[in-house]
Amino acid sequence: MALDRLGEKLRTLRTQRGLSQTKLGQALGYADGSYISDVENSRTKPTAEFVLKVSEYFGVSADALLRDEVEVGEDTP
Repeated sequence: MALDRLGEKLRTLRTQRGLSQTKLGQALGYADGSYISDVENSRTKPTAEFVLKVSEYFGVSADALLRDEVEVGEDTP
């Protein structure tokens, strides 16, 4: 199922750039990092708006975030 690995991918992108959940949350327009934590730990399914914000912020395609078989990392375009 799509989204199974989105939290894992988000954590990878965030930690590779040395960001805390709070800093990333604030950068994406949230008051703190609680939503980031919920997504990373699969406690909530992200909204389409959130996926687009993450995609733009990290410069990766939404497809790379949403498709479980696609990896993200240092070499992700």
